[in-house]
Amino acid sequence: MANIAVPKLEAFRRGVWDYAPSRAPVFYNPLMKTCRDIAVLALQTYQSLKNHELKVSEPLAGCGVRGIRFAIEVKGINAVYINDINDKAYEIAKHNIKLNGLENRVFVSNEDANLFLSKNAAPNKRFDFIDIDPFGSPVPYMDSALRALKDGGMLALTATDMASLCGVYPKVALRKYGGTSLRTEYCHEIAVRLLAGCLAMMAAKHEMGIKILLSHSTNHYIRLYSSISHGAKKADESLEKMGFILHCFKCLHRETYLGIISAGLENRCSECGSNLKFAGPLWLGSIYDIEFCKKMEENLKILEYLGGEAKRIASLIIDEADAPVSYYVIDKISERAGLPTPPLKNVIENIRSMGFKAVRTHFNSRGLKTDAQSSIVIKAVKEAAQKLSQ
Repeated sequence: MANIAVPKLEAFRRGVWDYAPSRAPVFYNPLMKTCRDIAVLALQTYQSLKNHELKVSEPLAGCGVRGIRFAIEVKGINAVYINDINDKAYEIAKHNIKLNGLENRVFVSNEDANLFLSKNAAPNKRFDFIDIDPFGSPVPYMDSALRALKDGGMLALTATDMASLCGVYPKVALRKYGGTSLRTEYCHEIAVRLLAGCLAMMAAKHEMGIKILLSHSTNHYIRLYSSISHGAKKADESLEKMGFILHCFKCLHRETYLGIISAGLENRCSECGSNLKFAGPLWLGSIYDIEFCKKMEENLKILEYLGGEAKRIASLIIDEADAPVSYYVIDKISERAGLPTPPLKNVIENIRSMGFKAVRTHFNSRGLKTDAQSSIVIKAVKEAAQKLSQ
C-alpha cells in the first residue's frame, strides 16, 4: 500500500460545515477514496484487457496519491506521469514519490494541465490512460486530453459541478456541456449522459469515437470512463447515439428521442397530455460496457482490499448495465400518492410479476430501473405500500 503525505485538513477548517480541501494549500480530498478505489479497479481491468504495459497520466495530481496508487496497486503499469500547476503540490508529490521508492516509475511535472497534455500530444508521446479529476468541470481539459491519448486509450473524467448538471442551473450546463440539464429524480443519470455527450461531441471534432466502459455517481460527483477510437466512422457512430430525454412532471412518464436537433421533439405527454420538458442533447447510448464490468468484478478478487462502497457500486452496475435510460425513486412516488414508502424489493417484485424487468440502481439506494411505463411503476409502488397497512 502507498505511503502518502497529505495536508492536515482540520488545520484549514473554519467551521463545522467548511469544505477544508478547497482551503488547503495542496488539494486532497479523503472523501474521494471510493473514486480512487474504482479508478484502480477500472485501470487494472483495462490493463488486463489490453494485456500490455501502460503509460498513465494524471494532469491534475494534487499530492499525487492517485498516480502513486496506480503505480503500486495496478499490475502492468510501465510509467505514471503526474502533474500539478501548484508549486507546493509539486513538492509534496515529489516527496511522496520518493517516500514510496518510485523515482524510476512515477515522474512529476509542475505546469498547466493543458500545456502538460499538449506537450504529450505527438503520436510517440501519447498515453494509454489519462485521468482528469478536477475540482469542478473537466470540460476545459477534454480537448487536450483527447489529443494526448492513444488510439484505443481510456479516458477517465470526474465532474463535481452537480448543480449545473442536475438541473439547478440548466443554462450553465448548456454553456459548459452543450446540453440542457433537467431537475428530475434521475438527474444524476442525466448528469452522466450530459458529460458523455459533451465528450462524444468534442471527440467527433477530432474524428474520434467514444465507447463508455463505466460510469458512476457517488456523493458529490459523477465519474465516466471511456475508450477512444480514431476514425471518422467511429465519430459518426458516436454522434448517432446522441439525443434527448423527455420528461412529464405530472405523470412521471419519460421517453427518449434520437437526434441532435430538437426541432422534431414532441411537446405533449403520450400518457396524460401534459407538457413535456427535455434534457439534452446528451448521450443515449449505454453508460456501461457489460464485458468491461464483468471483468472488473473478476479483478475485485485480485484487489480484494478495496473499500466496501467500491465493491457495492461494481456489483450494482453489472445488474443495471443493460437497463433502460432513467430510473424511478420510490420515495418520490410514495410521497406524491400520500402513502408510506414500501421496501424497494417489494416494488421490484411487483413490477417483475407484471412481466417487466426491474433492477436496483447504484444512482439511488431507493431507486430502480425498469422497462415498465410510469403507470405500471406507480401501480407497483401503491400495491406494495397498501400491503404495509394491511
